[in-house]
Amino acid sequence: MTTPASDPTGGNPIGGSPTEQTSADRTARPLARRRVLRLGAGVLGGGALLGAGAAGGMLAGWVPGGVQLKRALGMTGTDGTVPSVTPGQVHVEQVHSAARSREVTMVTMLPPGAGPSADLPVCVMLHGRGNDARGMVALGTPQFLAAAVADGVPPFAVVALDGGDAGYWHQHAPGDGDDPQAMLARELPGWLQARGLASPRAALGISMGGSGALQYAIGRTGGGHDLDAVALLSPAVFRTWADARTTGGYAGQADWQAHEPMLRLDALRVGSLGVWCGQEDPFCPAARDLARQAHARQAHFPDGLHTDGFWRRVLPDAIGLLGHTLATA
Repeated sequence: MTTPASDPTGGNPIGGSPTEQTSADRTARPLARRRVLRLGAGVLGGGALLGAGAAGGMLAGWVPGGVQLKRALGMTGTDGTVPSVTPGQVHVEQVHSAARSREVTMVTMLPPGAGPSADLPVCVMLHGRGNDARGMVALGTPQFLAAAVADGVPPFAVVALDGGDAGYWHQHAPGDGDDPQAMLARELPGWLQARGLASPRAALGISMGGSGALQYAIGRTGGGHDLDAVALLSPAVFRTWADARTTGGYAGQADWQAHEPMLRLDALRVGSLGVWCGQEDPFCPAARDLARQAHARQAHFPDGLHTDGFWRRVLPDAIGLLGHTLATA
């Protein structure tokens, strides 16, 4: 089994796709490249009959170096773009988290025309590795939220918090003074109440934040308060310790076993679960297993990489799932 590379920073593609193969013999590589190009041309020729989607699947699954070839041919899907709309209010502030033993940034993103209200549903947004709460604004979340509401999606608020650079949204050792899940469970509701907002009823997680969102949802179920909706974009989850250990996000195998959502999906209770992951993303096989085992309401695996461009492409669908579910739950 090919080990997925670690969760990337800054939206750059991850290397090491399960479909990639490299020659151990340097002298054989030029010949291998020529064979790949000839085979790729044949596959593309067949794709004219089978359709672009079928050709893309054959390139990724059959051709050595298929992912790189799909990138070179522009077959990993188009990048999404931030809508040209006026967003609602965005509040950026520092709050002290006793659970994390530090000041953290909290960003509150409201739909256009809305102010803080206990009647406005709230979704907590968890960032990926190497990112932070402000990065969710840079991704375009306020604009995507505004565009969705303009298109008829019921309004809700999005709140993003700093969860740490590479800690996979959990405490690594008892007493280490940094427990992001305790921050979400015990501190966030009070912060929101003080600002006239309700406790979160949904979670949106990107990459490493997908693991955090699942941990949060499982914890909410354990506390008797299931989340109504969870949307996961390219979730960085791991089926084996051999995969997880490459990330450096866990103190050891015992830490991974205690916090890996894939090992505790039987404890997950969510009203609506949505999973989006690109076919060329090394996390895709695990994401497919997650969607199947957790009975996702929506599961989409189009061509795409582990990048901001992919997340911007699928974010409108994720926001739609969240908004419609929150309005009817």
